[in-house]
Amino acid sequence: MIDLRSDTLTRPTAAMRAAIAAAEVGDEQRGEDPTVNALLRRVCELTGKEAALFLPGGTMANNIAVAVHARSGEAVLAHHDAHLIRSESAGPVVLARVLIDALDGADGHFTPEDVTRRAARGTLYEPRTALLCVEQTHNFAGGTIWPLHELQAVTDAARDAGLAIHMDGARLLNAVVAAGTPASDYCALVDSVWLCFTKGLGAPIGAVLAGDADFIERARALKHMVGGALRQAGIAAAACVYALDHHVERLAEDHAHARRLADGLLELGLDVHTPDPQTNMVFFSADHGDFLGALERRGVRIGPVGDRLRAVTHLDVDTSDIDHAIAVVGDVLSSAPEGAHGQRYEYG
Repeated sequence: MIDLRSDTLTRPTAAMRAAIAAAEVGDEQRGEDPTVNALLRRVCELTGKEAALFLPGGTMANNIAVAVHARSGEAVLAHHDAHLIRSESAGPVVLARVLIDALDGADGHFTPEDVTRRAARGTLYEPRTALLCVEQTHNFAGGTIWPLHELQAVTDAARDAGLAIHMDGARLLNAVVAAGTPASDYCALVDSVWLCFTKGLGAPIGAVLAGDADFIERARALKHMVGGALRQAGIAAAACVYALDHHVERLAEDHAHARRLADGLLELGLDVHTPDPQTNMVFFSADHGDFLGALERRGVRIGPVGDRLRAVTHLDVDTSDIDHAIAVVGDVLSSAPEGAHGQRYEYG
């Protein structure tokens, strides 16, 4: 099965499994796990941040960051297609009791003027805006990258409005590899950032949230509150350290595979929404009533995202897999019954 539903479907390589098995461990909650501590130092060096915190996953990282930066009853600005809004089960609303104010804009981006216009000082009727959230890369916009100069402009506007700034950096290293911009340059513009190790980096578990020491101290308390404290977490952190050593530069292969896939789908006459993918995602539409089922019966899985389809390249997919997937899509399209109609897809 060639599984293109998400880069979260990667499996640890044999070498990563060996690193997991050999990990030196201790009690993470007490700060005594040497492998976790080594990972945190690596992420601080990578992002230029003072302190960091190991977490089971990225949704917890986003929710904790919002709760640290914004008080109950305050407002948070984010793009309307942000993962924070679309895929985190209202976590910031439940945990932090904040209002999420959605910004519009193409490619998952918005302008400095949008930030300035929507940032509120707070009145009897309107909550004070406390935080701006940006996403790098932007998932539901197609793995798009915030160029450094555009990110600088919107964060400058946020600073002028008195907002804290948080970056959902789930796929930050995809942006780093694709754009050639160091992670620390992006992260210097924000107060907090987290990295996911379970997507293109191929680890089975783990995210790291980074910021200044005071932010991480408050985040650690919230981590404990929501049940995120861990024990011998070095077995997970070892996979993340291995990924930083071996799986970052190879993200360029995923990006090349996405471009190859997009070209192939275009040649088949499909409506490709990301004809020149910036990173590892290809969004497209197919006018076939049972397109996903027909693909899966032929050994290819592609994921639904609203009324579009999303194919994500990753560690477990090589060039021959991409070529085979294109061929299967062509076979499915050629065998579509006359008069087949498009289907609206929802999250599955």
